[in-house]
Amino acid sequence: MVDIERKVKNAIGEQLGIKEEKITMDSYIVDDLGADSLDTVELFMAIEDLFGIDIPDEDADKLGSGKITIYLPALVLCIPN
Repeated sequence: MVDIERKVKNAIGEQLGIKEEKITMDSYIVDDLGADSLDTVELFMAIEDLFGIDIPDEDADKLGSGKITIYLPALVLCIPN
């Protein structure tokens, strides 16, 4: 889980242009980190590419404004073993 957390935080930092140390596991992607709708779409596309998964649009809509701690377990469930 730590490796996934690090990769997700890195992707968020790169996509939003913020330092990883400013991203906490309690951060809200939109409210705390300042992502807009385009940032969110691009972030989920980057996450999909990074982990080789497909996040359904309806899930991405729900996760986009959520806490990273809510997002990570959903991501882990999508990753093939």
